[in-house]
Amino acid sequence: MAGSLGDLGGLLKQAQKMQRQVAELQEELGKKTFEGSAGGGMVKVIVNGKREFQSIKIDPQVIDPEDAEILEDLVASALRDALGQAERASEEAMSGVTGGLGLPGMM
Repeated sequence: MAGSLGDLGGLLKQAQKMQRQVAELQEELGKKTFEGSAGGGMVKVIVNGKREFQSIKIDPQVIDPEDAEILEDLVASALRDALGQAERASEEAMSGVTGGLGLPGMM
C-alpha cells in the first residue's frame, strides 16, 4: 500500500511537470504567427498560435464589386489555411510533451 502511495505521488509530480510544459508551449505558440493564403497569394491572413486573427492583406486586383462572393471565398480559404497551420503546429508541439497520448483539452 505504501508503494502505491509513492507511485501516486510520482504520477502527480509528472502531471504537474507536464502541465507546466504545456503552459510554456502554449505561451510560445501564442507568440508565433501563421500565414494562410488563397488565390495565389492575393489574399493573406495572419493568425497567432492561439488561433486568434491578427491581420489580413488583400491584393486590390481581387476586389470586384460585381462579384464579392469570390473575395469572401478567398478570405475564408486563407483563414482556414492559417488556422490549419496553427493547429498542426500546436499538435506537433503538444505531442512532444504528452508523448503522443492524445489527451483531450491539451490545446
